Amino acid sequence: MESKVKRMITTTTPTVEGYAVEGYLGIVSGEAVMGANMFKDMFAGIRDIVGGRSGAYEEELRKAKEIAIKEMQDNARQLGANAILSVDQDYETVGSNGSMLMVSASGTAVRIS
Repeated sequence: MESKVKRMITTTTPTVEGYAVEGYLGIVSGEAVMGANMFKDMFAGIRDIVGGRSGAYEEELRKAKEIAIKEMQDNARQLGANAILSVDQDYETVGSNGSMLMVSASGTAVRIS
């Protein structure tokens, strides 16, 4: 059985080798925001920290990045794109006291062939 969801080529480069851009469909983005309670919960498990790194914290950041990229890809699909070029990811603290972390991804939705 063939999957109904086709693969979305997602790249940080402005082109995809071996493909031509048929049309530029617009800028797409996706965001994921993590609240401060998540940070408190992670630091309660400080035992995870090895060599100055927190495995739990890194895993939460990975999840947020995946959510932002998936949202961006979903937005591109709605425009009829089969690729996203020049993807940029950013991490920002938000809120009046920087109590939340936002992970964002943006790029240019295109049709390639």
